[in-house]
Amino acid sequence: MSGVSRMEPIYRVSWRFCRLVFRVYFRWQVDHADRVPAEGGVILAPNHASYLDPPLVGAALTRPVSYLARRSLFRFPPLGWLLRQYRCIPVDRDAAAPAGLRTLLEHLHAGEAVLLFPEGTRSPDGGLRPAQVGLGLLVVRSEAPVVPIRIFGTYEAMSRHHRWPRPRPVRVVFGEPLRFEAQRREARDADRARLKALYQEIARIWEDAVRRLGPNGV
Repeated sequence: MSGVSRMEPIYRVSWRFCRLVFRVYFRWQVDHADRVPAEGGVILAPNHASYLDPPLVGAALTRPVSYLARRSLFRFPPLGWLLRQYRCIPVDRDAAAPAGLRTLLEHLHAGEAVLLFPEGTRSPDGGLRPAQVGLGLLVVRSEAPVVPIRIFGTYEAMSRHHRWPRPRPVRVVFGEPLRFEAQRREARDADRARLKALYQEIARIWEDAVRRLGPNGV
């Protein structure tokens, strides 16, 4: 079964619409989307500069993507139903909290592609910010590979200072999956101090991998 055929009807319609908008209005370019595993749990980890980033990553892939959404939004039945059609995962504001972490692990173990922004929030200036602790926690607790992703142009198209998206070119570049096998093995017997260092090491590896994904699509 292809990735597109696994999409819920509402998701599939929105996916096609987003692809059209990104192609026509934003003149998008997608590089190396085939680097994302076609099956199994995977953590999609892009930089984050705009509200355009989640639909951009999702539209670039032919397998369904699961997104994070605040749990409070699911309290309203019509909205909660719609968010589930878009494969949104209800989490508290701090996704690295125990309950949020368990929820993410369940979805990864179920073979889903989970979109996680390691920086935690949108960049105020378009630059790459350090990863928060949540990425390291999720990596050492799961077996899912991490695909670093670099997004270009969405800050110029719709930063937090813009109310409406502008027709600027956007580009998304997918990197080779990061496995973190050595860090996971060491984390099994590591004390708290070493675990903290491993989380920071994972963050640095992710950041270096994203920085290497230049606009030439390398």
